[in-house]
Formats: sequence, structure tokens, C-alpha cells
Amino acid sequence: MKKALEHLRVLDLSRIFAGPWATQNLADLGAHVIKVERPGRGDDTRDWGPPFLKDEEGNDTLNSSYFIAVNRGKHSVTVDISTEEGQQIVRELAKTVDIVVENYKVGTLKRYGLDYESLSALNPGLVYCSITGFGQTGPYAPLPGYDFVFQGMSGLMSLTGKPDSEPGGGPMKYGVAITDLTTGLYATYAILAAIEHRHVSGKGQHIDLSLLDCGVSLTSYMSMNYFLSGKVPQRVGNVHANIVPYQVFRCKEGDIIMAVGNDTQFADMCRAIGHPELAEDDRFKRNFDRVRNRVELEQLLQEPLKQRGMLEWVEIFERHNVPCGPIYTLDQVFEDVQVKHRGLKTELTHDSGATVPSVDSPVRLSDTPVKLTASAPSLGSANEAVLKGDLGLTDEQIQGLKDKGII
Repeated sequence: MKKALEHLRVLDLSRIFAGPWATQNLADLGAHVIKVERPGRGDDTRDWGPPFLKDEEGNDTLNSSYFIAVNRGKHSVTVDISTEEGQQIVRELAKTVDIVVENYKVGTLKRYGLDYESLSALNPGLVYCSITGFGQTGPYAPLPGYDFVFQGMSGLMSLTGKPDSEPGGGPMKYGVAITDLTTGLYATYAILAAIEHRHVSGKGQHIDLSLLDCGVSLTSYMSMNYFLSGKVPQRVGNVHANIVPYQVFRCKEGDIIMAVGNDTQFADMCRAIGHPELAEDDRFKRNFDRVRNRVELEQLLQEPLKQRGMLEWVEIFERHNVPCGPIYTLDQVFEDVQVKHRGLKTELTHDSGATVPSVDSPVRLSDTPVKLTASAPSLGSANEAVLKGDLGLTDEQIQGLKDKGII
């Protein structure tokens, strides 16, 4: 079967995470992605380890788990874009693609003649996505930054973690690079929106995405709580500011997540724990009552929940249609029967011949299914295929570029 985006070609000038996450999404959907990396060293994340993919002798390679996680299905080409010859190679490649993704500091690629204005003059249909920490405009635009910085600046860390008054309280970052991941997802759909508009207008356009903007967007309803109430939201740990009970409870063994989203589910939950009278109590009958009387309700629920183990309660609540779930470690995640059924752990072939485990794409398309085959590429593994096949360079020309260190 054909893949949804196999008609699109992408030139990936991005490094680290947000840009590569976006281009990996496009590659998963079938786009042909050419990843340009620095000769000799490649993307910074190639050596963000251990762990690393091992070679046949058991030695670490320039393929860290971090790099492999965000670069599958791409074709690696090494080009020194600080040189005139390297810049010319990128210009020629830009003529052959539909999409360019880059995350250099503002102004860097303009100095090299590789900015949107320069490349769109060569390819008017080009969709060019720039990802930076603060965006292309504003007082902070020239500054660098990583995900952790934007988790703090966006307000996300002010909402994550226990209250200062509790043991272990204080701002807490997410367990993954959440602003990078979100920016990559925003970039994916912005790129596809621009491609769709190109069908109508015949023209490409420039996309300006910032990690700070995307991080602030993630504050979502918490920002709305602030706008409408004038009160600054505080960290509340594993509870929900607007819904009760929607939190973690301690069981006889283990912990359970309770996610009761409406009054009917609350009544079902009360019957499941053997206390149907709580659903008729005026203090708890409706969600806004439960929010106002949160502490009293939590105390009343905690005692019966301590009488059984977490897995027992999961089974009981599922029978009563009460949304709940266990808190898994990653080894438990991939042993879960639903996760196994959905095939979320897969194995891909690396160009070294190794078989590499991977988390499958969550996208399920009926007519153009996502089928992953290739792991992240070795550094420069597509040099000859791209330079010969796409640009028509001869063996002598390619060897000359190698001799100069340009590729």
C-alpha cells in the first residue's frame, strides 16, 4: 500500500529534538526525508548517551538512544554548510524538495544564503519551517534555549509538582522534553496545513514556530482558570484543579489513578467501593460541590481504597465503568495486553544490519497505513545515493568534496 506522504520530499536541517521530531513524523507517514548533518560528528544528540547502539564488536557507535528515538526513516547526508560549496549543495537540494525544516539561531542561515527568502527564490513552492526558542521576532529572538528553559518560562513547571508546603514540594519538570515534543507536533500539522494551502495558491510559505509559544499553549485550561478568576494557579500534585476525584489514591498494594469525569461516574464509583450513600450526599452530589469539599471527600474515599490492592480495584472499577488505571513503569507498559495488541513496541532494521527496538507510531490510517521499516541512519550513510541520484554528482566530484572535508 502507498503511504500518505510518499509524494513529499523533505530537507531536514534541524538538530536536537523539536525539528527532528517533526521530520520523523513526516517520515513515518512516508515522506522522503534527507537529514543534513555535520561531517564527522553529526547531530548533537548522536553522542547524548549512554546507552548507544553497539557495533558488531560491542563498541558504542554514534547512534545514541536519544538520536535513534527521533530520526528513524531518514537519509543522512553530511554537509559542511559553513563553506560555499556546502551551501551550494543545500541550495541544489532545496530545489528538489517540498519542505525545509531548520532550527538554527535567528539570522544564522541568512548569513549562509539558506534562509526562506533565498531558498524560496529558487523554489517558490517551498514550505519552510523555522523552529527556534523564542521565535523570529521579539526582544528574545536572538537567544538560544533548550526544552528545560521553556518548561520553566512557559509556566508549565509552576503547575507541575507538589505544593511547596508538602515534602518534596517545588516546581518539577516533565519526565520527557514536553515543549520539544509539542513544538514538533505543532510543526508537523503547520507544515501539512501549508502544503494543503499550496494546492490552492501554488505558493509555499514560511512557518515561524517557537518553543516558548508552544509551551505557553500547553497551559490551556489552566491559563483560562487564571484569566477568568484572576487567581494564579498553584501546584497541586496528582490532583485536578477542576474535577474531583481525579487523582492518585494509595491502595493496599500500589497506587491507582481515579479519573471520575462526571456525576454519573461518581455514583458508579461510590457503588463500586460499597458506599453508594456518598453519591447522594449534598456535599458531593455534583462536581462543583466535590471541588469545594475536596479534602473531606478524599478522606472518605481513602479508607475503603486501602482495603484492596491496586489491580483488584482496577478490575472492580472496570466492571462498574469507572475510568481508572494503574501507574506503570516502562517495563510494565510494554507487557500490558492492550499495548501489545496495538503493537506499540516494534523492531526496525538499522543500516549497520542491527535490529533496533522502537516505539511504533500511534497513527492508524485505514487506506495509507503507517509501516515503519528503517531505524535512524548512520552518519552520512546516504551521501552517495543523494549526491549522485538527486544532484547528479560524479564519483570524482564526490571524492573531491570528501577530500576537502565538505561532506
